[in-house]
Amino acid sequence: MNKKIFLYTLLCLLIFSACQSNKKSKPSVSAQPLPKIEFSADSAYRYIAEQVAFGPRTPGSKAHQDCGDYLYTKMQSFGAQVQEQKADITTWDGKTFPMRNIIASYLPEKQERVLLFAHWDCRPWSDMESDAKERMKAVLGANDGASGVGVLMEIARQLGKQNQLPIGVDIIFFDLEDYGVPDWERDVKNSWCLGSQYWAKHPHKNAYNARYGILLDMVGTKNACFMWELFSKHYASQALYKVWNQAQALGYGQYFIQGDGGVLTDDHLYINTLAGIPSIDIIDYDESRGGFFEGWHTQHDDMRNIDKATLQAVGHTVLSVLYSE
Repeated sequence: MNKKIFLYTLLCLLIFSACQSNKKSKPSVSAQPLPKIEFSADSAYRYIAEQVAFGPRTPGSKAHQDCGDYLYTKMQSFGAQVQEQKADITTWDGKTFPMRNIIASYLPEKQERVLLFAHWDCRPWSDMESDAKERMKAVLGANDGASGVGVLMEIARQLGKQNQLPIGVDIIFFDLEDYGVPDWERDVKNSWCLGSQYWAKHPHKNAYNARYGILLDMVGTKNACFMWELFSKHYASQALYKVWNQAQALGYGQYFIQGDGGVLTDDHLYINTLAGIPSIDIIDYDESRGGFFEGWHTQHDDMRNIDKATLQAVGHTVLSVLYSE
């Protein structure tokens, strides 16, 4: 996804907001006594590999259909109440694809909720490939796609085993996130994140709301760098600091860096602006080392990018945040 799309007007607002926030002390979150938190990086890794085994999950493909069936069935097996949101979506190039958002809910009767989400589709082009002959090939999406879904699947498995969850949790796998305009075409506004845009306008439950949302995107690489993405900081600073402070308390400060990152167009932007749910993006992005991970939008986004220690840091942190509510 071309997440490095800068919205200049809002960027100015964010810079002003950041300057103002520097005048105040950042909210501190003290660690609360929690039930025993278990998260298996081995399981998360396996769920990522099982997605990748279908091949590129590009919209309209057999791999996409088969992987969607797999995700639906697995989430049911983890004890969630699962539903699908389907619609025909027209993309920037005039094509129409069947969109399939997969929604899994725990404790659906609870009013107080937290929303977790990731995208499960793959990019149809490798537009960041240095070799022009490779650019029309679909991306396998081990890190950009499957990693966030795999971590959320393991979180779902753990939620299904526990009976002490203090709030309701909804997990959404958004479709058609990565079909945005390729690098060689002229940009088209809002061509990315089509599944989340649709859901934000047509939520699965009337008047749906959540305390906050957490997006997991590209959360699998070794030595990942998760900084404060600036849309997250602008719209959902309380949730942002809550998650980063929890990561620090758990000993994952080498991954969750307490400093400003980029301004990135991703699913959380539309959950913030269209659905009005304050949402953050946990995403591996570091300007100082060139931005995204080396295999981003190339033929090299495969299982070699996936590191279990990073999966553990992200999954353990997010699960701990849920139980601290």
